[in-house]
Amino acid sequence: MSSTDSALPTPKVLKTLGPGLITGAADDDPSGIATYSQAGAQFGLNMLWTVVLTYPLMVAIQSISARIGRVTGHGLSTNLARVFPNWAVMGLVVLLFIGNAINIGADLAAMGAAARLVTGWNEHALTIGFAIVSLGLQVFVPYHRYVKLLKWLTMALFAYVAVVFTVKIDWAQVALHTIAPQLPKSGWIVVVVAVFGTTISPYLFFWQSSEEVEDEEAKGEAPLIEDPADAPEELERIRWDTLVGMGVSNLIAFFIILTTAVTLHAHGVTDIQTSEQAAEALRPVAGELAFFLFALGVVGTGLLAVPVLAGSVGYALGELRGWKCGLEHKPTEAKAFYIVIAAAIVVGLLVDYSGFDPIKALFWSAVINGVISVPIMAAMMIVASRKTQMGVFVATPGQKVFGWLATAVMAAAVIGMFLTF
Repeated sequence: MSSTDSALPTPKVLKTLGPGLITGAADDDPSGIATYSQAGAQFGLNMLWTVVLTYPLMVAIQSISARIGRVTGHGLSTNLARVFPNWAVMGLVVLLFIGNAINIGADLAAMGAAARLVTGWNEHALTIGFAIVSLGLQVFVPYHRYVKLLKWLTMALFAYVAVVFTVKIDWAQVALHTIAPQLPKSGWIVVVVAVFGTTISPYLFFWQSSEEVEDEEAKGEAPLIEDPADAPEELERIRWDTLVGMGVSNLIAFFIILTTAVTLHAHGVTDIQTSEQAAEALRPVAGELAFFLFALGVVGTGLLAVPVLAGSVGYALGELRGWKCGLEHKPTEAKAFYIVIAAAIVVGLLVDYSGFDPIKALFWSAVINGVISVPIMAAMMIVASRKTQMGVFVATPGQKVFGWLATAVMAAAVIGMFLTF
């Protein structure tokens, strides 16, 4: 049996968890928290099944993203340009920038609002402060140090695990409704589409693929297609990194839905539009500790997600344009790359202060992400199956089945989203 087929990860593999873990954790950003909170508040335990279903789909598509980066030594943009015309990929990247900038704005606003609830300080000052901190860390801290900080920030997600243990839960009912949900005749499709859209997001594809390349270069290693001797160990690492990372992502989403279901939904609070509202609504029904942990989680996940959202755009555009890219480079060495990252955060802040309804902004961000995710996923599947690009390291049969299934599910979600307009 090869190491790639081992049933359990080795201690060495667990120690090297990185791009997959950070990618999965960044998926539970404040905007995602708001979506999961609304799902739990509106439909109670009957939405838990959604994040169980998305887990294998997310693992498949993210492991393919990582595989493409590690095998070819290039990020997703470069590989997409080998499938689509350059102008088409540029169009997708521009839409990615718009969607990510809106998401960044919403996340920064949520972080500022959550921090205000805890500290009482000025919300706008906190929002700007978080933006400066996020940008400063990306620009001035080398990747090999910065990635360690991002790993520590993933611990903020476990605030939502802690929240669950501050309230009383009937676990038999949780299991029953997860396996056999009781859905109403109408209204639930929109929420399912929202959960799928926030869980399987295009910026995650670009980030994990590029971070595999960044890790490879930082270690002085060659792409697997050029140095196949490292393949067994590296593919095992990617496999477990993605399994654990997406497992953390979906587990936390499960706990957020569960928490709001047994607290807010159970007390008749069924309309939650922001993560701040979710935290504030928890206070009277679940107590100060639950409120504090929920608010703390919003800030921690935002500090993790904003750099990933901005960084993924920098990688996507930089790779396509042939710029020097990478967080290991100093600003003077990769000016254009860092300018794009800064621009994404600044535009996000401008969205916050434009007076535009943040809920509508997030809606259109979801529309954009949904529209571009399907062609990107399809192109990823094509790249991962091409021996001319992947050599002997084409996607496994299992990855192909679940990867195309994930693509089909996202296509159905997008169609469902447009039908609800």
